[in-house]
Amino acid sequence: MTELEQLVPAWLNLPEVAEALDLPITRVHSLVSERALVSVRIGERNIRSVPADFLVDGGVLDSLKGTVVVLADSGYGDEDIIRWLYTEDESLPGRPIDALREGRKTEIRRRAQAAAW
Repeated sequence: MTELEQLVPAWLNLPEVAEALDLPITRVHSLVSERALVSVRIGERNIRSVPADFLVDGGVLDSLKGTVVVLADSGYGDEDIIRWLYTEDESLPGRPIDALREGRKTEIRRRAQAAAW
């Protein structure tokens, strides 16, 4: 198990995401392409998966896409984005993903922009 896999407590493969969102798998692939979701290959079978925390109440976490775009525009790759979202930040306190889930997207996006410098 990689460091990234250990950092994220729960993963969903893309077919599981499709089922959770009640969408066709092709739409889930579109969500990944549109940066509404971020996926990485994990596990022995190297299956594309997303952190389960990216889904909320049968949908994608609303504040995720903008944050992902800011980080991606700053040169972060998909693994780096997930690592950044799940790494404890004492000044928050907590993890950026938890702050996003709590509705604190402005603060997190400001930090994401600052991380680029």
